Amino acid sequence: MKSKSFIFGGIAVVMLLLSLSIRVSAIRVTTDGWQEDIPVNRFEVGWIHSVEKEPWFETYVVRDGKLYLTKTRFKTFGAGVPSDGEIIPSDDGFVHMALEQEIGELTISTSANVRTTLYTEKGDRPLYDPGGERWTVRITHQQVPLWRLIGGAHHERN
Repeated sequence: MKSKSFIFGGIAVVMLLLSLSIRVSAIRVTTDGWQEDIPVNRFEVGWIHSVEKEPWFETYVVRDGKLYLTKTRFKTFGAGVPSDGEIIPSDDGFVHMALEQEIGELTISTSANVRTTLYTEKGDRPLYDPGGERWTVRITHQQVPLWRLIGGAHHERN
């Protein structure tokens, strides 16, 4: 009986050591007061355009430890529309544009008026304060220890 508990104890120690040493690709979302690591390699940011009052979405991927803007979709051409992307045919009422822009970090000014939201396979995360306070949100790529992600996204107060 003692040998079985010794084996299980040894396995637990090995698992603990692995979780301390293994690093996982994640995006880090940071603003005043909180930080969240989300283990995804693709995400979308959506908001309501401040002039046209129409939804706008940008798709980002992580490759080789860097963020890339790979796609955008919007309702009408106007202020802020990229000029160097390739238009992708679609019939959903949006103009789709393929891009390949390396982004060191994504910095977003948010407000309740534009309802900026982060969309990932792990769920949706509003990036604005419903009470109306303006926030600046940074999204970067990080290699984080596995133990920080066990049980879901990591939240921490700055």
